[in-house]
Amino acid sequence: MSDDISNETLLDLHQRMVRIRHFEETAGKMMEDGKIPGALHLYVGEEAVASGVMAHLSNQDQITSTHRGHGHLIAKGGEFDRMFAELYGRATGYCKGKGGSMHISNMDLGMLGANGIVGGGPPIAMGAAFSNKFRKTDNVACCFFGDGASNEGSFHEAANMAALYKLPAIFVCENNGYGEYTPQANHQAIVDVADRAPGYGMPGVVVDGMDVIAVYEAAGEAIARARAGEGPTLLECKTYRYYDHVGVRGMGLSYRTDEEVEEWQKKDPIDQFEARLAEQEVLSVEAAEAVHVDVKEQIEAAIKFAEDSPYPDPEAILEDVYA
Repeated sequence: MSDDISNETLLDLHQRMVRIRHFEETAGKMMEDGKIPGALHLYVGEEAVASGVMAHLSNQDQITSTHRGHGHLIAKGGEFDRMFAELYGRATGYCKGKGGSMHISNMDLGMLGANGIVGGGPPIAMGAAFSNKFRKTDNVACCFFGDGASNEGSFHEAANMAALYKLPAIFVCENNGYGEYTPQANHQAIVDVADRAPGYGMPGVVVDGMDVIAVYEAAGEAIARARAGEGPTLLECKTYRYYDHVGVRGMGLSYRTDEEVEEWQKKDPIDQFEARLAEQEVLSVEAAEAVHVDVKEQIEAAIKFAEDSPYPDPEAILEDVYA
C-alpha cells in the first residue's frame, strides 16, 4: 500500500465499498422476495472499481454508468433513501420513481445516468468531456462499461473521437469476464481490452479490479492526465461479479462453476482491504465491523423512507419527458 495515501483516504475508500456491498446485498434479496419490481443487476464483487475511481472525482466531474449502476451512484455520493425510493418506484426517488434501477441518475452529483443499453454510456461521456474542454474547465468525464460493451460500435466511435480531440475522458472497462452469460474468450480474440487503446492513440492500462488501491492509483494517474489536457485513457479493471447477471439466486444457468466463483471470492476486495488496514493499524477489526453495522442501520432507515413515500401522481406521467 502506498505511503502517499492518507489514512483519511483509506477509510473513505473502505466506506464507499462497504456502502455499495450492503446496499446491493439488501436490494438483491428484496428483488428476489418481490418487494422491489423489475430486474436488478448487482455490483457485488466489483466495489473496488467504482470506489477507487470515484474517490478522485468531484460533483462537477461526470460519469456515465451501465445497467449494473447502483455501485457507481453510491460511490459518487448517492444517498440510500433516494436510491431505495427510486427502486420502489416512489416519487421521492432520484428520478421521481420513473427511472428505476437501470436509468437512475443524479445531475447534482454529476451522475449522468445508468443505462439499459449496452454501450450506451461512452458517447454520452464523450459529449460531456467535449463540453468540459469547450468550456475550458478542468472537469473530467468517466464512462464505465463492461467487456461485452467494448465490442459495441458506440464504444469505438467514442474512444476514437475522445483521443482525436484529446478530450478529458477516462474509459473504465469493468472486465468481469462475462458479457451477460458469455465468457470473454467466446466473444473476443484478445485477453486484455486495454490492448485496443493504442489503436485509438491513447494509453491502455490493466489493473487488478479486486484491489481498491491499485484502482485508486491507476485512476489517479489517468484522471490527472485528463485534467492536464493530455487526453483520454482506457483503464481496464479485471474484476468479477459474485451473483448472476440478474439478481441473487440467478436463473439456474450453468455457464460458470461454483469453484470459479469461490476462487474469485477469495480475493474479495473488502476482505483484502480490511486485512491490510488492520495490519497497518489504520482500521481495527472491531472498527471495521462498526462501519458495517452503521451502514446496515442506514439502509434500514432508507427502506422505511422508501416504503413510506408516495407513488408518483398519474398526472405526472408527462413531466420531465424530453422526447
